[in-house]
Amino acid sequence: LNKEDLEKELNRVLYPQNPQAPQNFTEFSYKERGYKKDDQVEQTVFHLSLEGGVLLEGSDEANEQEEMKKRKEEEMKKKEEAEAVDVEIDEDPDSKDNTKRLLRSQFRFSDRASQTFNPTLKSRGIMTEPPPTSRFTSTVTQWAIFDRYMEDILEAQQRESNESKAKRKEGEEEKEKGDKKETKKKQDPLYSGEMRHALKIMERLVNQNAENEIYMDFKYFEDLSDEFREGDGTLLPLWRFASEKTKRKQVTAIAWSPKYPDLFAVGLGSYDFLKQGGGVVCCYTLKNTTHPEYLFNVEAGVCSLDWHPAYAQLLCVGLYDGTVLVFDVQSGSKRPLYASSVKSKKHTDPVWEVRWNNDETSANLNFYSVSSDGRVSSWSLMKKALEPDEVMELKLAPSPSAPAEEEEISLSGLAGGTCLDFSPFHDHLFVVGTEEGRIHKCSKAYSGQYLETYDGHSMGVYTVRWNPFHEKIFISASADWTVKLWDHTQRAPVMAFDLGQAVGDCAWAPYSSTVFAAISADGVVKVYDLHENRHEHICDQKVVKKAKLTHVVFSPTYPILLVGDDRAGVNCLKLSPNLRKKAKPFKEGHDDSTPDSELQIAKMDHLIEMVSETVKLDDE
Repeated sequence: LNKEDLEKELNRVLYPQNPQAPQNFTEFSYKERGYKKDDQVEQTVFHLSLEGGVLLEGSDEANEQEEMKKRKEEEMKKKEEAEAVDVEIDEDPDSKDNTKRLLRSQFRFSDRASQTFNPTLKSRGIMTEPPPTSRFTSTVTQWAIFDRYMEDILEAQQRESNESKAKRKEGEEEKEKGDKKETKKKQDPLYSGEMRHALKIMERLVNQNAENEIYMDFKYFEDLSDEFREGDGTLLPLWRFASEKTKRKQVTAIAWSPKYPDLFAVGLGSYDFLKQGGGVVCCYTLKNTTHPEYLFNVEAGVCSLDWHPAYAQLLCVGLYDGTVLVFDVQSGSKRPLYASSVKSKKHTDPVWEVRWNNDETSANLNFYSVSSDGRVSSWSLMKKALEPDEVMELKLAPSPSAPAEEEEISLSGLAGGTCLDFSPFHDHLFVVGTEEGRIHKCSKAYSGQYLETYDGHSMGVYTVRWNPFHEKIFISASADWTVKLWDHTQRAPVMAFDLGQAVGDCAWAPYSSTVFAAISADGVVKVYDLHENRHEHICDQKVVKKAKLTHVVFSPTYPILLVGDDRAGVNCLKLSPNLRKKAKPFKEGHDDSTPDSELQIAKMDHLIEMVSETVKLDDE
């Protein structure tokens, strides 16, 4: 730098502001509930900060520290003087320092001791007299041992009889107390039968008022659009019967009461082997659709049930574990009247079908059952128990096209029975479906052999049903996706219908010999009227979503159809007019005075003739 530059004065102005301080500092204000800008900016910056230990001499802090130090020294001197001990020590005369030395105790120590008295020992001895002994000798024989055992047995029996008498007395006392309580309840009008009956009627009235529109549709609604359709019909959904106590179960059987047209029974269980549990039998009525009228819990899943045609209160039930039960619905008891057991030769596999049937050789009521163990059994209702009688063993029938070696192998086992139905015209005649896809025609009079074997299905047969009007015709539904119409006098099926899905069940209509309904696994109900259309269904309607249909049955009195699914629900559907047409005379000699049964038989005979003619033409 030059001399001029060095002498030049430069002015610099320093402001007490921090250029790096934030100018938009915001904080959240809980009072105003929002963020607020803070205008006050902190400009101070500390570059170095140290805490020192040096005090300025003469300052107040230094004077306080000096006074504290002097105070501590004085306290130490007083403490040493208090602990000093006066002890004279012989000093060396030659030593220059003859001053008296004091020894101070470095530790405050005190030694204490005590002595206690030792306890005096005492010994005591006792001598007892030996117990008296006696010798006994005897010769033991077999009869002496036997007599002694018999005495023990008699004593045990006497003890048990005394205990049973005591328990009987306690039971009688409890029964007397219960009878007293029941008499009090009977005397109370709130627990009387009249009050219960009045409450039931009131509940039904409330339910019918709440569902008035559905009841009006059930009674009066007719689908007028059927007039513009060419034979096709529809199904009107009315109610869905379900209960909270039957969740996670499947509908495995449905049966209408033969005496009460509004009452039907529903069996609930499971078709899945890995999801077996308890079963439920629910009895619903159309007069009260909210909950079942009667409910019975059973130990195993329900597979089949059937009402007695004459004694409408008796309901026979087949279970998954092979047990058959008989309930009295009107008795009020939740326990079955009869139950099969291992002693009574119950089935070892699920009972897939039960049917009441009269036994001409006995005056007792009896029903028949078929199971997967290959047996068809008859059960007679005796006074105290069920009396079984094996009607037939379902032997494996060889295929006509099978070689001789395969025939010998096939005859070694039994065929699993899956369904059963008796002819409404001949009590001794019945047909049985098997897991192999064959249908056997059997008779109660010939238990050793089949009357006929129908080999028309490739998989298990789920349902066989006789036609309620024609004595020769029956229908079958199979897992091979087909429903077939049979004439029991012919080995080949008369007609076959492919549904395109697994078929769950089929049922004849009670008002027409040519109308039947079938259900499939995709939730579709298909209704066929072979008199109107022999090739296609006249109704195809999806009833449920994301569920499989398991059973279908027509009402014998009302124009409705019940369909059960695998979610413990039963759907009630009303048939449109095109699905329930009455038979009209279509042949010479028939007029309006001709009985309906003859017209129905004529309709089916005409259908069989037409089908047989078409088959002959195709063969030619």
